[in-house]
Amino acid sequence: MVKKLRKIHVSQVTQAVKEMCISSNIYLGDDVISSLKKGEEEEVSPIGKEILDILIRNATIARENKMPICQDTGMVVVFLEVGQEVHFVGGNIEDAINEGVRQGYEEGYLRKSVVKDPITRENTKDNTPAVIHYNIVPGDKVKITVAPKGFGSENMSRIKMLKPSDGIKGIEDFVVETVSVAGGNPCPPIIVGVGIGGTIEKAAYIAKKSLLRPIGQHSRYDHIKDMEIRLLEKINNLGIGPQGLGGKTTALGVNIEIYPTHIASLPVVVNINCHASRHEEKII
Repeated sequence: MVKKLRKIHVSQVTQAVKEMCISSNIYLGDDVISSLKKGEEEEVSPIGKEILDILIRNATIARENKMPICQDTGMVVVFLEVGQEVHFVGGNIEDAINEGVRQGYEEGYLRKSVVKDPITRENTKDNTPAVIHYNIVPGDKVKITVAPKGFGSENMSRIKMLKPSDGIKGIEDFVVETVSVAGGNPCPPIIVGVGIGGTIEKAAYIAKKSLLRPIGQHSRYDHIKDMEIRLLEKINNLGIGPQGLGGKTTALGVNIEIYPTHIASLPVVVNINCHASRHEEKII
């Protein structure tokens, strides 16, 4: 017996994306707020402690006044999980997502930061197009995750094709080096996303996706969890501190995702996010 497909009008996707573009730029996640407060309590640098207090107050003001957390309202990254029993009707799904971005950034008075050509640099004036990742999954639901990504932190991300013999030490050295080179540029405290394995593009994808995991929620693999804990300690021992002005709160968390890879390679991508780790999801 063939199961009947569930029809979803693309206008529902547009509406959801619009709402999430606005709200994700205004409301900072509870996991981030809790981590900032914990950092403030433990910070030894007076300037660092003051900066963390300012960041917490900034998030409160943004929430209460429905204003963006940061002036860089990012380029929108969308993770779309589509149930294989779903049939979209009423238009093209990619057009629907971009229309949601367009409406959200217009109605939310959010800064439009996307240029249509990376060489000529002409602004698209509506923050489209989004970067969209599709994944087909079982079921008849659609999960949409909207994650606006600021580029002060995105610009500090790096990739390295390590040799398998470089092992755990090579991975950890590269991650710490990346954060050290970034210094205060990504507006620390940061969240560090790491993708290990796959191919060059897969490692970048899982590094970006790892940033969706709540701060403090570790990998289900014990050896990766141990690496996350070690790396957070090493990074916070660099002394970069809040906004790069010194202190122990350089990073709030390190999230690592892994994927099978070729016998001859060990791809590693570090995708840095500032403390404004903005993302929200809805299920239709």
